[in-house]
Amino acid sequence: MRFSNDFKDYELLDMASGEKLERWGDYILIRPDPQIIWNKKTNPKLWEKAHARYIRSSKGGGHWERLKKINDSWKVKYKDLTFNIKPMGFKHTGLFPEQATNWDYMINKISKEVKNGREVKVLNLFAYTGGATVACLYAGASVCHVDSSQGMTTWAKENVISSGLKDKPVRYIVDDVIKFIKREIRRGNKYDAIIMDPPSYGRGAKGEVWSIEKDFSNLIELCSNLLSDNPLFVIVNTYTGGLSGTVISNVLNMEISKKIKNISFDEIGIKQKNSNVFLPCGITTICEF
Repeated sequence: MRFSNDFKDYELLDMASGEKLERWGDYILIRPDPQIIWNKKTNPKLWEKAHARYIRSSKGGGHWERLKKINDSWKVKYKDLTFNIKPMGFKHTGLFPEQATNWDYMINKISKEVKNGREVKVLNLFAYTGGATVACLYAGASVCHVDSSQGMTTWAKENVISSGLKDKPVRYIVDDVIKFIKREIRRGNKYDAIIMDPPSYGRGAKGEVWSIEKDFSNLIELCSNLLSDNPLFVIVNTYTGGLSGTVISNVLNMEISKKIKNISFDEIGIKQKNSNVFLPCGITTICEF
């Protein structure tokens, strides 16, 4: 499993009975996670310090129960990157801290090329609140950020500004990913790196239906047409239980026309503080050229 030890403003404090206890900057939150099937808490008294808890509804969705005074939004830092945290109606906070290990990878790969005088263009698909966008801008790349949600895209802009990167070359696109890619192919645009976090299921800006089992192979085939003559990497983050890294690797091998040097995949996750227990948070597959 790949994970980061460097996220000082975030800590996974404890886990038990389908819930995780997390510190996000100055606040402690309790959120559900179905993979936490054990019942023993490492530090039961620490749970009493939580500021808010997400309560699931039997009818779907849920709500936040405020246990102590807490702001509606606040900032956390990862190294030189700054993100805006906002507890949302569907348990999320606007940031996936396990992705820090991927941000480090992107920054390392891109910054080396930029230092050698190369201009690096990155395409970030299903880009959400822009964690990868911020990381790539920081490394010196230009980024095209694509997501079907106007609200998430606005949030991404806030993260870019908070990280002091508002003058960096970034283009924000609110659109269905497949439709946008097809337009980029017609325009002849190329990218040196492509990052994507495709959901298991979703709808585009105009109600377009996305299913990863049905549409992923076509997505990668289309993306292959957008890779430059000397690409750096393609990164795919997946959270669908039935799709292993081997399946994603098979699709990348079959659909990408460029010469691939290496494809690797691994679980990414978070290590519980003062423990050898890890929480898996999906699989990242990296294709290098």
